[in-house]
Amino acid sequence: MILEQFSLKDRVGIVTGGGRGLGKVFCEAYADVGAAVVVAETNPDTGRQTETELREAGHRALFVETDVTERASIQALVEAALKEFGRIDFLMNNAGIVKWCPAEDVTEADWHAVMDVNLNGLFFCCQEVGRHLIAQKSGAIVNIASMSGFIANKPQAQASYNASKAAVIHLTRSLAAEWAPHNVRVNAIAPGYMGTDMARPFFEDPEYGGVWIPSIPMNRPGRPEELGPLAVYLAADASSYMTGHTVVIDGGYCAW
Repeated sequence: MILEQFSLKDRVGIVTGGGRGLGKVFCEAYADVGAAVVVAETNPDTGRQTETELREAGHRALFVETDVTERASIQALVEAALKEFGRIDFLMNNAGIVKWCPAEDVTEADWHAVMDVNLNGLFFCCQEVGRHLIAQKSGAIVNIASMSGFIANKPQAQASYNASKAAVIHLTRSLAAEWAPHNVRVNAIAPGYMGTDMARPFFEDPEYGGVWIPSIPMNRPGRPEELGPLAVYLAADASSYMTGHTVVIDGGYCAW
C-alpha cells in the first residue's frame, strides 16, 4: 500500500535538462517507477542518448530538443508531449546554468543569461505546463532550486546564481499557493554539492573541494542518484498533502 503511493505508472512527466547530469538521474528515477518520460534538452546528442537508453531498458521515453529561454520552444515541448502520450502529469524543472564571477565584474549579458535559464525559463515552463495541469485539475511540479538560494557559497563568487535560486524558492511558494485550489502541487529540491561528472574536477581541486568538503558535516559530496527518491516522492501521490516547500538535501551543509 505504501509503495503504491510512490508509483508513477501510467503517468507522464517532463524533465528539462534531462540529457545529462542530474536531469538524466531524474529521467531514470521517474522511468523506474513507471512514468513515461519526456526528455527536454538543448543538446540533441545527450538528449537522444538518454531517450535511447530509457527505451532500451523497456521504458516509454521521448526526446524533444528544447530551449527553455524561448517560449515558443516550451510550447512546442508541451505540444509534443501531448501528441506522443496524450497527457502530462508532472514537470521536473531541472535545467540550469551557473557563472562564477565577482559581483562587481558581472556583465549584463551574463546576468541575463543566468536569469533567463534559472528563473525565467523555469517560470515559463511552469506556466505552460501549469495551464494544462490546471485544466485537468491534477498534477505536480518539482523545481530544482539549490542550497545556494539560502546561503552564499564560498570560495566561488556566484551572486547571479544564488539570486536566481532564491527566487525559485519563493516562486515555488507563490505558485503553490495560487494553484492549490486546482489540485496542482508545486515543490522544490535544494541540492547541496553533488558529485556530478561536471563537478568532479572541482572536488579534486584543493581551492574548491578543499573548502567544500570540510564544510559538509557528512564530509562528502552527494551522489546524484541520492536525489532520485526525493524527486519521485514529490511527483507521486506519496506527497499529496505537500506543497509550497523546498527540501534541502545537502549532507548537512546548511546546518552549520
